[in-house]
Parts: sequence; structure tokens; C-alpha cells
Amino acid sequence: MPNSLSSLTASASGDSARFAPGWVALGAATILFHLGLIFYGLTPALVSRPMHMALALPWVLIFMATTPWQRASGWVLTVFGIAACAYIALNERALANQYGFIDTHLQMAIGIFLIGLALEAARRAIGWPLPLVALGALAYGVLGQHIPGAFGHPGLPMQSLVGTLTIAEGGLWGSLTGVSVGVVAIFVIFGAVLNAGEAGQGFMNLASAMAGRLTGGGAKVSVISSALMGSISGSASANVASTGAITIPSMVRLGYPRSLAGAVEAVASSGGQIMPPLMGAGAFVMVELTGTPYTEIMAAAMLPALLYFATVWVGINAYATRHDLKPMPESDRPTPREVLVTSLFFAVPFVILLERIFNGGVTPQYAASIAIFAGAALLLFDVRLHFSLGGFFRRMADAAMTAGRQVAVIGSIIICASLVIGVLSMTGLGVKITSGILSLSGEMLWPALLLTALACLILGMEVPTTAAYVICVSVAGPALISLGLEPLMAHLFVFWFALLSTITPPVCGGVFIAAGMVGENWLKVALKAMALGIGLYIIPLAMIANPDIIRLAFDPLAAAFDTVKIAVGLTAISFGVIARRAWWLRALLVVAGGLVIFAF
Repeated sequence: MPNSLSSLTASASGDSARFAPGWVALGAATILFHLGLIFYGLTPALVSRPMHMALALPWVLIFMATTPWQRASGWVLTVFGIAACAYIALNERALANQYGFIDTHLQMAIGIFLIGLALEAARRAIGWPLPLVALGALAYGVLGQHIPGAFGHPGLPMQSLVGTLTIAEGGLWGSLTGVSVGVVAIFVIFGAVLNAGEAGQGFMNLASAMAGRLTGGGAKVSVISSALMGSISGSASANVASTGAITIPSMVRLGYPRSLAGAVEAVASSGGQIMPPLMGAGAFVMVELTGTPYTEIMAAAMLPALLYFATVWVGINAYATRHDLKPMPESDRPTPREVLVTSLFFAVPFVILLERIFNGGVTPQYAASIAIFAGAALLLFDVRLHFSLGGFFRRMADAAMTAGRQVAVIGSIIICASLVIGVLSMTGLGVKITSGILSLSGEMLWPALLLTALACLILGMEVPTTAAYVICVSVAGPALISLGLEPLMAHLFVFWFALLSTITPPVCGGVFIAAGMVGENWLKVALKAMALGIGLYIIPLAMIANPDIIRLAFDPLAAAFDTVKIAVGLTAISFGVIARRAWWLRALLVVAGGLVIFAF
């Protein structure tokens, strides 16, 4: 399960057994370090980014170890890795003056070790695919001068290649790693603090109150709760493991087919990666790569994300024509007081977060830091609003463990992906691939879009969404922009298609986890998930055909019109694909829906 940080949920089952003071202290150190960077002022990149990696190593190499050999080797690698990161941080000023060129044997040894360590950390965190992509890029950097034709390069001295990647801000410590250090980690901590308290129960109660009484209520509760939970977790697998533990058994008890119960949760949870404010770390990477303010990216991503969840909702109604999808019994639905009380646990931090961003004019990471303190204060109270100091420390320990582990896994992914971006930049390979896309597409936009979508789907099947997005947009983004697509649209298009692998076989992490939880064949779950999640395949193309949908911040009326138009088309297509109706009527609905979206 290489997608969507599945390793987070894989290790979650062992948390209670490993709830040791040392790990809690390390998690607390991770939280304090990243919050400190927000409040203490500017810290040199060659100090903060190596320390970020140093804090991640014990979690990935030791905590997540599953065999004695992994644990023993993890200790060795961690000790030497921390020493290597400390060397970079302590010698930051001298190294900055070398401009990425290594001049001693010790620096070369440290540089090669750090590259290998980044590959191994990513491999242990998420499996082989991303490290293999990075190894291929490194091999190209070393041997590319022997490749004939346009795709070769003049050659790079090893001192320059390794130095740029390890002692300068062009590889391991590049701008993407800076995003992980300064922004992504803060929002991961925010999510961990909320999840340690009663926010998750608040999401479930609000969803049950809103949709539990409706036809297909059990499934619709999953859609709403996963949308809310995904707004802070940004991980399909983490969503399935958390909300699915409640919604999947509930759907099975109500008589839903097991394959449908698993598919609903997998599809709904996948939407967490496209749902603002976190977007699986993608929003913050977009800020770095496009230079677009974070608030504009949130506004641009909001309507397409809501369309996605609306399409899933419609798909559930369509499945209700095939199966008796009962509402939740009244006894299982929360009382208004329970909804109000538990909603406070996520509403208060969220309101503070949004107020500080939009009204206070502060940066998203600073606003999130303030919201973290509010969320931590709420950990003093349980679901009945009873004050408990002992409960506070238990919940804070849980938040520290979760934050430390999640920051480490995401950091490992981004640091490894930074190696790929560094090599692409140094060798000019990205420009050459861009030229190849333009040539193959005949310099026409839609063929170039389809080529890019295919590349995103293939790469996303083996690489986590954010890493797949970064790599794909680095090579295909310039081609799409040169063909007239505005930069933010190109980035959103690539990001959506990088997400396809969460529900698309053969590698579909969210589906695998949901199928395991429901005890059903994963392929049956995947087929229903693809039908329910058909918006994931269509909405990125619909955004290109209806570009005003991402201009909510600038032209809300046009954005609303395009949203309604796409929603009508998606409703027709979803019913045509799923509903139990005559085949000719279903075909007519699909064709009519396509025409509404793309021809009118």
C-alpha cells in the first residue's frame, strides 16, 4: 500500500504497545521544534531542514521497524544520520560559502551517506517505488552524459552533483523540504492535536445529525464525516482507518453490501487529499511552486472538492435504486446537545484558524500555530466537558506520538522527492521531457492533458500523491502552461490526477484498507469505488473546460454558474453509470451529462 501514507495506519495498531515515554518525548520535541521555528524568527535553511530530517529518522527507522534486523540497523542509521545532519547544521555558514561544491573527502562521504539515508528512510516509510524513481534520477545525473541524443547531458562533476544535493539548497534541503518544515509539519501537528481530543467524535456526530435520517444515511454519514476529517488529516488511509472504524460496521449492520460499504469509505476518505485547508500537503507545495497565496489556492480548490463529495452523494442515491440503503436508526443518532458539545472541539480551533488567516492577515502556519494552542486547551475536557488534568496529559501524549510519526513519514517522502527535483533541475531533464510532451501532443492542449493524465496515473500508482504531483508537475506543468493553461489550473489538474491511484487498480491504498476492514474482495470494492468516485476522473477535465470554477475569489458568480453546470452533468453521468435503469436510458444520461459539462 504505497499510497496516501498507508504506513501511518499500518503502524497505528501498535501505538498502544509502544506508548513509551521516550517516544512521547521525541514527539513533543518535534512539536516544539516546528512551533519554535514559527515564533523564534528566521532560521537558516541549512539548520532547520537537516534538523527536520534528524527528528524524522528515529520514527521511520526505529519506531516503524518490524523485525530485529530493521530495529538494529535502524539504530545504527539513526545515530550516524543525526550526526550527519548535525554536521550540516553546525557548519552551515562555511558550507553556504562553498556554493554546492564539495572540497573534502569527509564532505563527500557525508553527502553520499545522506543521499542513501534519504532513500532508505523513504523506502521504510512507504516502500520501494519512490526511492526507485529517485535512484533512476540519480543514475541519470551520474551517467546521463553517456546517453546519445537530446536526452543526454554534458555531465556533472561528482563534487558538484553530490554537493548541490547535500550541502546546498538544491536537493535534500531544497524549497520543498522547506515547505515540509515550515508549513506541512504545523498543519500535521494541528490535525494530531484535534484528533487526540473529541474532534473526531464531533465530526461523526455532526454528520449523523445532518444525514443519518436520509436514504443511504449510513453511507452519507461516511461522506460528510470523511470530508470534515479529511480537511485536517489529508490522508486517505488515515481517514479510512479512523472514520471507517465507525462507519463501515454501521453500514454493514444496516444491511449494505460489504463491497459498497468499503467503497463508500474509500472514496469518501480519498477526498481528504483534495479538501482544503490541508489537501494532503499539496496546498502548501502549490504555494511554493506557483507563488500563489495560500488563501487563493484554498478558494480555487474548494468548489471542485465540494463537487467531488456531491458526486459521491449522488452515487449513493443511485445505488439506492439497486439496494435497500436504510437510514441510520434514530437510536444511533446523536442528540442535539451531543452534536453541539462535540462540535465545539473542532469548531473553535477551525474558527480561530480561518479568522486569523482571513481577518488577522497572518500566514497560514502562524494561524495554525495559534489554533494548535486552542486545540490543546480543549484537551483539558472530555466529551461531557468534564475537566481532567490526567486526561489532558494522556491526550497530549497521544497527540505527540501521532504528530511525530506523521511529520516523519511526510518529511521522508518530501525529502526523497526533493532529490528527484534537484536532479531534474541540474541536468535540464525536466525541460527535455516538457519538449517531448509538446512534440507528442502536436502542441495541442487536450492531447497534452491526456498524456499528462496518463503519466500522473502511472506514477501515482506507485508513488504517494504529493510526491507524484511534485514530480509530474515539474516535467509536465511547463508544457501545459506553454499551451495556454494558467499555472494554478495546471497544478490543480496534475494534483487531481495524481490522486487517482487511491481508488484505481492495481494499486489503490484506500481500497485495500477498506476491503480489509469490511472483509471483502478488494477488486469488488475497487469497482464500486471507481463508479462512486467517477468525479475524480471527470472533474479535472471539467475544470479545464470550465475554468471559472477555480475563480471563486475573483468572480464568484461565474464560479457558481460553472459549478452548477458541472454538478448537473456529473449527476446525470453518475446515475447513468450506477442506477438500475434501462440500458438506453443510462447511456443517454451519460452522453447528456458529458455534453452539459464539455459542450455547453
